[in-house]
Amino acid sequence: MSATTPPSPPQRLAALPSHSSNRLRNCTPIRSVNRKDFSIRCEFENSQRWTIGCVSSTDPIHIILKPPSIPMASAAVLGSSRKNFKRVCLFYCNEMKDLAERIASQSDAIELRNITWRTFEDGFPNLFISNAHGIRGQHVAFLASFSSPVVIFEQLSVIYALPKLFVSSFTLVLPFFPTGTSERMEDEGDVATAFTLARILSNTPVPRGGPTSLVVFDIHALQERFYFGDNILPCFESGIPLLLNRLQQLPDSDNISIAFPDDGAWKRFHKQLQHFPMIVCAKVREGDQRIVRIKEGDPAGRHVVIVDDLVQSGGTLTECQKVLAKHGAQKISAYVTHGIFPNRSWQRFSHDKGGSPENGMTYFWITDSCPQTVKEVKDKKPFEVLSLAAPIAAALQI
Repeated sequence: MSATTPPSPPQRLAALPSHSSNRLRNCTPIRSVNRKDFSIRCEFENSQRWTIGCVSSTDPIHIILKPPSIPMASAAVLGSSRKNFKRVCLFYCNEMKDLAERIASQSDAIELRNITWRTFEDGFPNLFISNAHGIRGQHVAFLASFSSPVVIFEQLSVIYALPKLFVSSFTLVLPFFPTGTSERMEDEGDVATAFTLARILSNTPVPRGGPTSLVVFDIHALQERFYFGDNILPCFESGIPLLLNRLQQLPDSDNISIAFPDDGAWKRFHKQLQHFPMIVCAKVREGDQRIVRIKEGDPAGRHVVIVDDLVQSGGTLTECQKVLAKHGAQKISAYVTHGIFPNRSWQRFSHDKGGSPENGMTYFWITDSCPQTVKEVKDKKPFEVLSLAAPIAAALQI
């Protein structure tokens, strides 16, 4: 083929964008004045135009796809979204390393940073934040786990230090707020430790960009929002969307009913699960005993999923399981956002391989908010872990 003779226009437009589903309306060859190249303008029925530029000065011919130009308004929106995309330096405690790595894998905008966790001979923390100068002016987050009182002090030391390193903003991610169940006083002398922890976190130093953001998942009582002072902005997220996504994947997804072990769980979650048939259980007193009964709803023939915010010993869940099975539930599963399970109490939940809902669970879903539990139940049925990595990565962009 001569370098000065333009090639004939192709008979078939194999180089058109593969994602285009519109029918071709017109093709027009466009020859240049010096005849060293030419292009073909293609119009589709939706009025989109694509240009295929053919450069024949080399062998083989180069096909250059030229998409329609982006209007200035659209370009401005795209530029604005890129400009507002927040890069975050994420620090974490040792317990949360696995979750931190999963969060970072969700987005290139999240960069993991290190803290050296050591102790002096007397047991008090000896801590070091690596590259402290490097986070000046950056958006910074810390992934915490207050799994026991022993680790709270060392993490509070880091939480109080990071905002004072001239960071642009600071976000504290505390997936499980551990004292959430101690939110009220029933007798004079009771100490509401949920309020105590909220006051401690409310004294986090204010970074340059304004109050610290606190991300918590399925806190036990929504009114605990008002326990925090003005120096911290609580952002309450939920793990229920993870459950909804998992339920859609089940082969019997059209036969699911949701059960709540008490009125508190119903008030907390029913709006997020309102498109499912619901069953509400309640504890009633019979003589000296408190037993679980079905207050409303019918579990007969259904795959019933018990939903609550957390589980400790699991006594309430097992009592609820028994009464649901007695009333004809075909399968019984459970979901809690926070699987605390002190003293390995998860061992009381066995796997129902089919036909014995009174003795075992088909599934028991938890999130990775409590990392020690995740390690203990890994690969043990009926437990499945639904990771909070994606919703945390999304929350860091708020």
